[in-house]
Amino acid sequence: MTLAGSFRRHTPSATGASAGADQAYRLLHTVFTIAPILFGLDKFVGLLTDWDKYLAPWINDLVPGSAHTAMLLVGVIEIVAGIVVAVRPDFGGYLVAAWLLGIIVDLVSMGKFYDIALRDFGLLVAALALARLAAWHRAGARATA
Repeated sequence: MTLAGSFRRHTPSATGASAGADQAYRLLHTVFTIAPILFGLDKFVGLLTDWDKYLAPWINDLVPGSAHTAMLLVGVIEIVAGIVVAVRPDFGGYLVAAWLLGIIVDLVSMGKFYDIALRDFGLLVAALALARLAAWHRAGARATA
């Protein structure tokens, strides 16, 4: 059995474009559940990078405490966002897109990390696609129930 075949068995309508849309939905749903949770957890252990360097000074001035404390709060928010995507991807996709927009503003306002801001813009578009596909998937699942 192929990977595509395993996805097709669970689609609202397993023919044509809807099968591809369902596969795209499942891939995005999985990634946008796992990635925010892992990145959020890493804010507490710092295995991937020194997250504090990505916080713009003007944002650091707005939040109480240090940049590290702010990043711990960011970690909690990211974990919650991943859980929301897992449970309600039609809403969670928009939530993650908004969060990514905030990250982009933060990075661009620092005048550096443009490469990461561009990557996050791509992720923002993918999160919007997840939200739209989740709404389609929900409607298809109701139609077949």
